[in-house]
Formats: sequence, C-alpha cells, structure tokens
Amino acid sequence: MMNTRDCRATFSTRWMVLLLATCCLVSTCASAMGSYKPADGPLMTRWAKEVGPSNALPEYPRPQMVRDKWLNLNGLWDYAITARDAAEPTAFDGKILVPYPIESALSGVMKQVGPDKRLWYSRTFSIPAGWRNQRVLLHFGAVDWEATVFVNGKQVAEHRGGYDPFSADITDALKPQGAQRIVVSVWDPTDAGSQPRGKQIRNPHGIWYTAVTGIWQTVWLEPVNAVSIGKLSLTPDIDAKRLTVGIGYSVAGSDTAALPGSYTIEATAYDGGRKVASCTAAATAEGCMLEELTKLWSPDEPFLYDLKVALKADGQVVDEVAGYFGMRKISLGKDETGYLRLCLNNKPLFQYGPLDQGWWPDGLYTAPTDEALAYDLRMLKELGCNMLRKHVKVEPARLYYWCDKLGLLVWQDMPNGNNRGSEARRQFELEWKRIIEAFGNHPSIVMWVPFNEGWGQHDTERYVQLTKQWDPSRLVNNASGWTDRGVGDVHDIHSYPGPATPPAEPNRAVVLGEFGGLGLPLAGHTWQAEKNWGYRSYTDRESLTAAYLALLENLRPLISEGLSAAVYTQTTDVEIEVNGWMTYDREIVKVNMDKAYEAAKRLYLPPPIVTVVVPTSQAEAIQWRYTTDKPADGWEQPGFDDSPWKTAPAGFGTQGTPGTVVRTEWRSSDIWLRRTFELGAGRIERPYLSLHHDEDAEVYINGKLATSVQGYTTGYIRLPISDEAAAALKPGPNTLAVHCKQTTGGQYIDAGIVEIKERQ
Repeated sequence: MMNTRDCRATFSTRWMVLLLATCCLVSTCASAMGSYKPADGPLMTRWAKEVGPSNALPEYPRPQMVRDKWLNLNGLWDYAITARDAAEPTAFDGKILVPYPIESALSGVMKQVGPDKRLWYSRTFSIPAGWRNQRVLLHFGAVDWEATVFVNGKQVAEHRGGYDPFSADITDALKPQGAQRIVVSVWDPTDAGSQPRGKQIRNPHGIWYTAVTGIWQTVWLEPVNAVSIGKLSLTPDIDAKRLTVGIGYSVAGSDTAALPGSYTIEATAYDGGRKVASCTAAATAEGCMLEELTKLWSPDEPFLYDLKVALKADGQVVDEVAGYFGMRKISLGKDETGYLRLCLNNKPLFQYGPLDQGWWPDGLYTAPTDEALAYDLRMLKELGCNMLRKHVKVEPARLYYWCDKLGLLVWQDMPNGNNRGSEARRQFELEWKRIIEAFGNHPSIVMWVPFNEGWGQHDTERYVQLTKQWDPSRLVNNASGWTDRGVGDVHDIHSYPGPATPPAEPNRAVVLGEFGGLGLPLAGHTWQAEKNWGYRSYTDRESLTAAYLALLENLRPLISEGLSAAVYTQTTDVEIEVNGWMTYDREIVKVNMDKAYEAAKRLYLPPPIVTVVVPTSQAEAIQWRYTTDKPADGWEQPGFDDSPWKTAPAGFGTQGTPGTVVRTEWRSSDIWLRRTFELGAGRIERPYLSLHHDEDAEVYINGKLATSVQGYTTGYIRLPISDEAAAALKPGPNTLAVHCKQTTGGQYIDAGIVEIKERQ
C-alpha cells in the first residue's frame, strides 16, 4: 500500500487509487453515515479540523509488513453504552468516529463509560469482489481493554489487552455476498481493575489523566491465501553485517502452522530501489540471512533498507509483504576513561530526550492525524534530542515507524497496573510479552522498561530475565526510578528538578530516567484555566528557557561522572500538567528552540574534565564554621572573626531531605557557613560551584557574590561563578561563605568548587 522507502508517510498514486476504490466499496460511506462533528472539548489541536469520517487515520497501519490489498474500517460506527452484563443492544445511541476513544472530543461522543458499563460498536461493510477465494483477516491496532468481536452474529475473537494488536480470520463467518455486520463489545474497568492501564484514571487529577475506553487504533481488513506470512522477525547483527529474517506462518484450519516441504521463503533487501542482498530457504527452516549489509542506522543517519519477503509454493508466490529494517546495535561498553556507557553501533553515545506520554487534548490516546503524530517527533529533533522515553503507554506502529525514519532512539515502558493477585500478574506478563513481540522489529527501540517508580512492581529479577529471553538484542531497564533491584543493564534514578546521577557501577550504565518538569501555563493553551501543575513554575518563556538551559549546563558535568543518558519531563503539557516543552495543543514551543538545540547538542560532545578544587561533603566530611544566629555585617569577608561560631561537618540539614548526605542536623530557618581553603599557583579557568541547596542560598568567594539561588535542588548541581568572584580566587588562603534560608519541608546546604574543562 505504501512506498516503504522514500515516502512511507504517504501513498503512491497507484495505492491511493486502490484505497479510494476500496473505501467506496464500504457499504456505508461517509456521505451516507450521517453528519459528524467533534464534541466540544476543552482544548483542540490544529489537526482536529482535518479529521472526518472519510479520512480518519487513512494510512496503512503496519509499515513493516505491508500488503497491497487492504480495507480501512475507520470511520463512523454505531455505538451504545449499556449495563456491563446486558446483551447486545437492539438500538444504538448514536454514531462514533473510530478509532478515537469514546471519551475524546474527536470521537464525536466524549462520554465516560466506567467499569459498570459496556461499550458496543457496530457497522457493516462489503467484501471487494477481487477478494473472492481468499481468506479475510480482521485486524485491530488496539482496543482498551477487554474486547469480544462478532461478525454476522458469530464470535470471531476475544482479546484482553489495551496496547497490543490482535487479529482474527473471519472468513468462515462471512456471508456469500452483500453487507457484512461487525459488532465489538468492550469492557474496561480502568483503575477499578488490576490490568495494565498506564496513567488512565476515572477521576483525573495531578499526573493521572482521562480514561480511554474501546477502539483507539485503526481497524482494517486484508485478504490472504490459505497459507500466508503471519509475522516477521528481523534481527540485525552489525558485527557480522547480517540480518536474520525469521517468519511465522498462518495456515487456515490449522493450529500448528506447519508447512509442507515444497514451500520456500525468499527475502530481498534494497537500498533506494537497488537490490543489495537476498536469501532463500525452505519454509521449514528458522529463517534466512541477508548478508553484507554495511549501512548503519543511527539518530544522525537513520538509514533504512527496504525489504520484500515472498512465500512460494513450488516456485509460485502465495504471499508477499514489503517493509523495511535498520542495521544497528545497542550494547554496553567502556569509554576511554573507563566508565560503562550506553553504546550505539559499538560507540558510546549519550542519549537525551523527553518523557513522551503521547496524549492529545482532542484524541486522548489517539493522535488526530498521522501528520500530528510525526510533528511531535520532528520537534524533538529540532530541540536537539536523539531519544525519547515512551512513558507507560504503547503507541501505534506508525509512531515507531516515524522514530525509525527520523532517527530517534526509544525506551519503551510497559504500561503499569496495580498487579494485585496472581491473575493480574499473569495478565501483566502476557501483555508485556505481546508488546515486545509486536514491536521488536523497530530499530528505534533500544531499551525495554517493565516498571516505573514501583507502580505495580513485582518479580523484578524474573521480568528482567524474561525480557532478555524474549529479546536478547536490547537492553533492559529493570525499573525507572525509585525501586532499583540491582539487575538489568542500567541503574535509573529520578530527580526533580535535578539533575543528578547515581554512582557509577562496573556492570551497569547509570542513567537519569526523569528530571526537569519545569512548568509554564500559557493562557488559551491549557486544559483548564486555573490550578495547573508543574514541578517548578515560571511566569514567562524567558525565565523558563533560562532555567532549562541551567539544567542542561548542570547535566553536562555529570556525564564526566559516568552518566549515560537523561530524560527530561516532558514533550508536551498533558491535561493539568504544564511542564512540557510544548503546550498541550502543540501551538507554542515554550522554550527558545535555538538555544535549547545548542544546549542539547553539547551533551553529545566528549565529556568535560571535572577537577575538584574545593570538595563538598558528599563523599567525605568537610569541617565548616557555622551559626544559626544572624551574624554581624561583613560575615562573608575573608577577615571576619568567626571564632565564636561552632564547627561541624557538612552537609547541614534534616534527614530524609532528597539526595542529601546529612552529617550535622540543622532545623532553624537560617544558617551561615564559612570555611577557608588553599589554592596553589595557577589560574582556574572555568570554576563552578558544586551546590546542594534546600532552599534559598547565597554564596560568596573572598567576599564577592558568586551566586544567589532560590528554591531547592534534589542533588548536587554545578553553577557558574560570577566573573567578580572568579577573579577574586587567588593562590594561598581563600574564604568560602554561604547563607541558606529555609521556609518549608526538608532543608539542606553543602557547597564546594570544581573546575570544568572541555577536552581538546
């Protein structure tokens, strides 16, 4: 249906004609299906006006396994909401635009369903005449959560799982001619159940969002022969310059999918239309290998080979699919300084990008158009990102296609549930395995993340082993944030606003799975007018940009301590969260894009050399003079008499304050600190403060203000020292003086000085 190389996002003329022809064969075209308009949602995107019954996500939904003939069933369906245990309704409530969730504005309905209700869909369709004597497959990209499918009154499928695709051979349920009727029954308990559901909740608030029920990805039909290709497994090996092509088969009327020896498979790889490799094997073999594939895929050069796979019987083609693949390798390896790093194609590569939740104000789980889906990813590239963490949601295959095409690495989360009870845990495992199998061919996906922040976390060690067993070619993040079990390929922490890094480890890379969360509500572009939320709040784009650039400035030295990746929260605002780079409607990029791009690109340079000039007490206790009584004027000057002050080791604060090493308890509102340190001869070229403050602090060097900061950090950060204070540094004795003021919550202060030099 699509040109899988140069124009995968659009249809060639030939296949566009086919699409239009098949759409017109549907028994009820848009013109006859009644009027449609979106519901009156609180916020819409610019793409909403392009959505209608005749063009609801018309793109071929499975880009890596394309067949020429297919029929898109997106469009207006009948819908009804009944009691959960009710029989199929005899009358329906109205029309719904599939595949937009019923709670969304783009569905045209925007109603809640809930665990005590059942959602019904119905529509008719006609089988194209050219499909006679073939099997007909019905495909669902995703239905949330429990779906039962009937064709002409006969049950053809039952599926539990809100994120993985499923299919049914409906041939035996079809009538010889005329209109065919499909009915889909859906039940979704949302947070009343234990099933994987991500951030959906019946009562949205904070970081929890509107529930999604029912069909939310494309529904479509395609004809195949009695023996056909059921799935592809594409495994690159860049060291051997080889792609292993594995094939699963579908045999009508058989559960074994065993093929006679007369069947063969033939796979061919193309570079821009030029045949570069081919292989042939008996269909009874595990697969075949395409050799001498030398062009690699990376974020900077996301090269994709085209692929054709044919199944033959006695030399005659009985099935053929087209797709693509990328040659890349994700692994762990040491850099020149001895730190274990995330490596792409055998070279260390720092990975940076956003927490990407994939929510839309008008479509909720479903992007309004394919162009909209791609827009977010293009913006990430323009912001300097080379990766994204797909957060507790699994996307349609076309999202990963766009990541493959544009060059974005993907960390893929498993959507969380509460996972209470043995049945819930069996379901979690089943869905996780299906997701890995369904999306494992995409070169962009480089890491699987089974758990986030302890939400429903269980049997972590076993899930790491299972994930490695199901997919040995990718890395596994045992748990992003909070509850690390010491297994998997990375140690992942969260730090808001951060940044911070875990201590370097010999056998796992260390990564920052979430940080940032800088918030800015922009009137006219928010889900609600008031009571919006961010980890830190700003009042204008200039101050937000300055704070964001400071975060990245602090992130870079951490790379010199072994940090291998960082995930910023987040791509867009989501409902009442306003901490996105973009507003929820995607109308405004809230940070200065040019400055953000340049700051992000610096993260990919060789790590700077960080030299400790004045140590903090993070690793070893350092003695300071201190007082909690307001001192006389001039307390920050080198000659000030601090002999009446007490002496104790930093850091000063209260136990339990995030990211701290408290060695001396401090509970009053203010504390003043002084210490002297010696410097040798020679100039410190780029001095930075190493500071952990909770809350407001001012720091002086030899009586000159080095920096003044507000709020709090959750780890040690690096801050540029003012020119005046840097110039005051001199050989011999120097004075470092700090005042910290605390207002609420935890409290902490500790300071030091480092020098940061770029590698030549």
